[in-house]
Amino acid sequence: MTDFHPLKNDLLLRTVRGERVERPPIWVMRQAGRYLPEYHQAKGDNDFFACCRNPEIASTLTLQPVDRYEGLIDAAIIFSDILVIPQAMGMTVEMLDGKGPHFPEPLKSPTDGQYEQLLSRDVDVEKELDYVYRAITMTRQKLKGRVPLFGFCGAPWTLLCYMVEGGGSKMFVQSKTWIYKYPEESKKLLQKIAMLCVQYLAFQIRAGAQIVQVFDSWAAELSPRAFKEFSLPYLRYISKYLPEQLKIMRLEPVPMVVFAKGSWYALDELCDSGYQVIGLDWLQDPGEAVRIAKGRVALQGNMDPGVLYGGRAAITGAVEEMVQGFGGGKQGWVANLGHGVQPGVKPDDLKIFFEEIHRLAGSEAHS
Repeated sequence: MTDFHPLKNDLLLRTVRGERVERPPIWVMRQAGRYLPEYHQAKGDNDFFACCRNPEIASTLTLQPVDRYEGLIDAAIIFSDILVIPQAMGMTVEMLDGKGPHFPEPLKSPTDGQYEQLLSRDVDVEKELDYVYRAITMTRQKLKGRVPLFGFCGAPWTLLCYMVEGGGSKMFVQSKTWIYKYPEESKKLLQKIAMLCVQYLAFQIRAGAQIVQVFDSWAAELSPRAFKEFSLPYLRYISKYLPEQLKIMRLEPVPMVVFAKGSWYALDELCDSGYQVIGLDWLQDPGEAVRIAKGRVALQGNMDPGVLYGGRAAITGAVEEMVQGFGGGKQGWVANLGHGVQPGVKPDDLKIFFEEIHRLAGSEAHS
């Protein structure tokens, strides 16, 4: 492994280990992205996936929020996308302006020929996604220990949704058709994706990721019963087999976060799913989540990103409520939003969010 600078800010890692801390660590999902003017300057004429595949650009974009919000945030997350795994599996994914990700040839059915190809293909995750690992190593070197670096992947259920829908969806007709009409074939594909997720995260950790997050962005599309059948087992697979894979590679385990958006009904089970941190969206009440978790895990979240459009008073009120709900924030809480930063957010309004967490849950605040 590459030698890196020692970590100067270990607040996040201490928090996820369950230690009592001076204030809650802060970072936000999609903190490197379109809401920042400097993002567009660094991106230039490159399309989204070209930026992901260029380690120099990806590392620059990763560092932008760390530089802009120096001293206010406590982690970086590598600039990449959850859909690099379907790309590594051989599917074409494009990022269309104004529309988002697009698969020109999505999976149609288990008999469409592509399904069997995907299941049988021996995917070389180390080779196919080497650009991600190089971006991680480069970013760790540039960070010089300022904050820890997140790696991440998409959860199997969410990736399956994209692969069969051909992009984002409102109705999820194809996803529901697959799991209810072809449940066993769906599970075989979910298992294949889960195995690739384990390998992908392990290589990210070898490259320098100090903590990893699994994004199940479309978990809310599943009923509680369907979540237990088509999402949770594969989230558990990742949390069980990633540490084993790291052991084989002679690497130390790192903390694991799972963010299953909209799965408020499964919080109790997620607390026992093998992850050290459970990400919450804004549909969950912080105090109720703390009662359910009972200290088994750290909790991450969960202000509605839409509050950032409301200005200082709205942000302060939401942060006050959050700090109170999470018990003052000195133990077991990673401050975050309940989903990613939206493109129309003003960077200075996000800065207010960070500053208010420091003010209301910092070392001078009562817990």
